[in-house]
Amino acid sequence: MGDMTATSARRVLLAAPRGYCAGVDRAVIAVEKALEQYGAPIYVRKEIVHNKYVVQTLEKKGAIFVDETEEVPEGSIVIFSAHGVAPVVHEEAATRKLATIDATCPLVTKVHKEAVRFAKEDYDILLIGHEGHEEVIGTSGEAPERITLVDGPDDVKNVEVRDESKVVWLSQTTLSVDETMETVDALKERFPRLISPPSDDICYATQNRQIAIKQVAAESDLVIVVGSKNSSNSVRLVEVALGAGAKAGHLVDYASEIDEAWLEGVTTVGVTSGASVPDVLVEGVLEWLAERGFGDVEVVQPMQESLTFSLPKELRRDLRAEAAAASGEPEASAVAGRPEGARR
Repeated sequence: MGDMTATSARRVLLAAPRGYCAGVDRAVIAVEKALEQYGAPIYVRKEIVHNKYVVQTLEKKGAIFVDETEEVPEGSIVIFSAHGVAPVVHEEAATRKLATIDATCPLVTKVHKEAVRFAKEDYDILLIGHEGHEEVIGTSGEAPERITLVDGPDDVKNVEVRDESKVVWLSQTTLSVDETMETVDALKERFPRLISPPSDDICYATQNRQIAIKQVAAESDLVIVVGSKNSSNSVRLVEVALGAGAKAGHLVDYASEIDEAWLEGVTTVGVTSGASVPDVLVEGVLEWLAERGFGDVEVVQPMQESLTFSLPKELRRDLRAEAAAASGEPEASAVAGRPEGARR
């Protein structure tokens, strides 16, 4: 850092859109509203979204995160994460008499419905995604006897199907667009009659953030992506940035994780964040960079986002019921199966 002197040439290119997508915003607000509505503790199966800061913040408010449904005390309220769950998880919750709030992203739900439909039509479904990712586990659970995971183009050679005339591909929503289409192209070489889903399964937010970081990366010596290591879309952003021309790229949860050595010889820093990252963490990175001479921030915004999703139906109905009761018009609670006393 010793050879760096103040210069107006140092700048930050801030990608937009970045950070929270509509599905993440909906899921996080669902946990916050549930805590307000029913009181702590509220149980959440898996991380509500893949971000360390968000999880820790909700824990401080009274959310308890568990890995499996069996860890939730009988009769309690449990929220399913934005990544979605398999039907067996709903069955487990019913067995334990749990009141459930499903915060699955509507775009993930769309993929689940496609899996169910194609399975009923007796198709072999090739699910492009990463083994072990929660979204992949949930989607696979919709039709386990018909779904085969394809983990990247190198995995295509291992795929076997019953009838090459009845094969369709679906995708984990948070993958790189380029990575997915590379796998699709390889699949089409093996299975020329492969059917594509009725609409693109790559989430709009994933696409938009990748388009924005490609523009930023082309002019950046260094790209910093704010996001957690278990966030698939955040990890992909680093890969996309490097593929688009950035000389270096790093993933950090917090500004404190940035190594000053990364700034050696750097004049332009690109900054973005994954779809599960609140903007307060990006602001921390910008402040850190400004303290080191990178105070000139230019926003690069190739497109706008305006999509929003309503809260999970179970929560909406209970909020309406409370509003109706307050106005003198009682309405039944919609968190089905909640026993007396489960509100608090």
